[in-house]
Amino acid sequence: MSRDDLDGLMVFDGVCNLCSGVVQLVLRLDRRAVIRFTPLQSPFGQALAAAHGLDLAYPESVLVFERGRALEASDAVLAIAARLPAPLSWLRGLRAIPRAWRDPAYLWLARRRYRLLGRRADCLVPTAAQRDRFILDPPPGWR
Repeated sequence: MSRDDLDGLMVFDGVCNLCSGVVQLVLRLDRRAVIRFTPLQSPFGQALAAAHGLDLAYPESVLVFERGRALEASDAVLAIAARLPAPLSWLRGLRAIPRAWRDPAYLWLARRRYRLLGRRADCLVPTAAQRDRFILDPPPGWR
């Protein structure tokens, strides 16, 4: 698996109620199944987070891979929204706002997410129907 094969992969904090809620929403709305997931707490999530400089103990950002690039913070959220059906896909227009203005709002929420919405004792467990959208272990040949 090359970096290009990661396209549409979202690395999320699996114990965060906000993050898990977003994943559940994306699973319901992404009928084309173009977005895949790996929790930060999985072996693959930890490898990707470490490779991209995320703090494994307290990550402040989600990672989303798009065309071989790892996107963080507001860029990651807008990349996910762009892959969803309208009207959520229209949020990609917010990329016109400078990242220097978007990211502080994202980071404000990210730093307070546990206090505002809580934390799970365990990672989100996908249903049998959702399991093929989750990658937990690094695929053979991943580098």
